[in-house]
Amino acid sequence: MKTSLIGATLLSLAIGARSLAAPPLPAEHLTVEKLPPNNAHRIYVLDNAFVNEIDARVHLFDGDTYRRLGQIDAGFGPGFNLSPDGKTTVVATTYFSRGSRGTRTDIVEFNDNTTLSVTHEIILPPKRAMTLPTYFNIAYSADSRFLYVSYVTPAASFGVLDPAKYSVIGEIDTAGCVLVIPSGPNRVSSLCESGRLLTVTLDAEGHEASRAMSDAFFDPDKDPIFVQGVPITDGYAFLSFLGEVREVDLSGAGPVFHQPWPLVSAAEKGQWRPGGQQVGAIHRHLGKLFVPMHRGGEGSHKDGGTEIWVFDMKTHQRVARWPVSTQKLAPVVAVQVSQDDAPILFAATDRSEVAVFDALTGHLRHIEKQLGQTPWLMLNP
Repeated sequence: MKTSLIGATLLSLAIGARSLAAPPLPAEHLTVEKLPPNNAHRIYVLDNAFVNEIDARVHLFDGDTYRRLGQIDAGFGPGFNLSPDGKTTVVATTYFSRGSRGTRTDIVEFNDNTTLSVTHEIILPPKRAMTLPTYFNIAYSADSRFLYVSYVTPAASFGVLDPAKYSVIGEIDTAGCVLVIPSGPNRVSSLCESGRLLTVTLDAEGHEASRAMSDAFFDPDKDPIFVQGVPITDGYAFLSFLGEVREVDLSGAGPVFHQPWPLVSAAEKGQWRPGGQQVGAIHRHLGKLFVPMHRGGEGSHKDGGTEIWVFDMKTHQRVARWPVSTQKLAPVVAVQVSQDDAPILFAATDRSEVAVFDALTGHLRHIEKQLGQTPWLMLNP
């Protein structure tokens, strides 16, 4: 009898507690927030994820607030670039059906830069060039009419895509010359092992109309250039392993090569060298070139800079040297500069730091620790 009374009491208490419980919470629904309005100090940082290469990322970082605003998944060995209006990030990447093996799919993904969400994609033939990141793995034409993707099988060619219709227009053989260096609305140049540039002109439909081979503008045996060209007003500047600057004007029907000029003095040549993955950045209005430099010999071209040297593009004179070790920074492997009137220099190190400098004075403002594994390419709109 006593047991029955206890059981009845517990049952009544349970019923009473249930009647007093709060109503169930409403179901949650995932939403995607829009980013704050764009600003000149926002930087897109490609982490090539060299330790686990199938999981690369593009990180979006704000150089004013020092906030990480989001990321874009980037697959295996990606190339990436921004549309001319800065509203879209394109990622050319590769996926395998079993992670690191299985059926291969090459693809270009279009990401809305207000949400970082994938909006469209284009399936490519399985021949996308998987190289160290440069401006020239994937690139838009100046008017956004075409999108170009570098192919290697190991035969070299490039794909022409229509980013408005999200389709492949065709493929153009480049006779062993590599990468896609766009100029104007319908021209693409590729670097050749002979030190020359092959330039292909397209018709209105994106098919080859003509091609021309330039004279050699560097000697690949005596002083090779880094393929990571740096944008200038009318083309690109290419730095050589021994520290020469070779500016290429691509504003006309064919490339025009300016007289090369040195980063180093005669005494410094062969001792101080540029190096890293993104080896220079230019503020085009101010005419300032920023280069990570290190002491090293032959074969040290991938070593990061222990100093950042600043040059005047008009006078070709060095105007500043910024040692990074005094800031307790590891060697710098990539640099990028904002293009506004109060510019910031971003410097990524071989320890995955991204440092934020005042580009006018060299004053260190911030060090962002561990921004990915291998931040090797940084772009800003």
